[in-house]
Amino acid sequence: MKKWSELKDSSFFDASARERAVGLVDKGTFTEFLHPLDRYCSPHLVVLGQAVEFDDGMVCGVGLLGRHPAFIISMEGRFIGGAIGEVNGAKMVGAIRLALTAAKEIKAKYPGEYEAKRPLVVISFETGGVRLHESNAGLLAHAEVMDAFQDCRHIVPVVSVVGSKVGCFGGMGFVAAAADVIVMNEQGRIGLTGPEVIEQEMGKEEFDASNKALVYRTTGAKHKYIIQDCNYLVEDTIGDFHKVLGEIAGKSMEEIEKMRRIGSIDLVREQQELVKLVGDMQPKDSMDVWKHFGNENPAALPELSTAEFLKTVKRRARS
Repeated sequence: MKKWSELKDSSFFDASARERAVGLVDKGTFTEFLHPLDRYCSPHLVVLGQAVEFDDGMVCGVGLLGRHPAFIISMEGRFIGGAIGEVNGAKMVGAIRLALTAAKEIKAKYPGEYEAKRPLVVISFETGGVRLHESNAGLLAHAEVMDAFQDCRHIVPVVSVVGSKVGCFGGMGFVAAAADVIVMNEQGRIGLTGPEVIEQEMGKEEFDASNKALVYRTTGAKHKYIIQDCNYLVEDTIGDFHKVLGEIAGKSMEEIEKMRRIGSIDLVREQQELVKLVGDMQPKDSMDVWKHFGNENPAALPELSTAEFLKTVKRRARS
């Protein structure tokens, strides 16, 4: 694996789960939980005669962002498309619970320094959702992760990081949206149903999955940023993600709470207003929505670099 200094300038999109996990925290601070040598793999795949990975396609551990312990969960899309099952789902929940335990212990031991040492959870999503081989066990894992998120509210920030090859789809699209903060690069994609599945079920006339420009306009980071479903849009380097995570770690819980998309009656109403807007507009393309929010030349936005895009884009106003 690359050294930390090399990871800093490496593409987040191309990085493995372990490279992302190591590079998202400060140099030399990452310690992995349930390393592949511990051989925690899915019992369901063995029964079905499927190949296994000894980390079950999930890297979990802890490192530092300044003085803040960062509990890292990083998914590997090269193993069953990053799909979530019983074991890797349990690893996610376990890491989140460890972050809550750490928060409690730090607050008790260092009450005057708690804000400067408060932990956070960072999840690098690369997944198509539930692992069909494990059906109910995978679905239960989704629910348990969401439940753990609720336990973190107002205590430990949970940050979704999306920018790897598979994207973040299926039930994990819901999970990513339920976090406090979402950070994406331009290559990141979030959705409930993947483009190929929509085309398969509804036909190419409904959604052409081979039209990559359409896919990114619909599920991609620039669209998510415009409609305020993405809080930070960064360049495609592990170092840029690391930098913004350091900024997030230093924010107060009040600031973190304001970044959420769901979790209160007011936020539900805000989302309902967006749904109503789309219903009234009946847009043929996401660019129609972009123009509604003040972007006079929406067709130019996909071609802009991240830096140029951030300078010129108009976003949906939040209430």
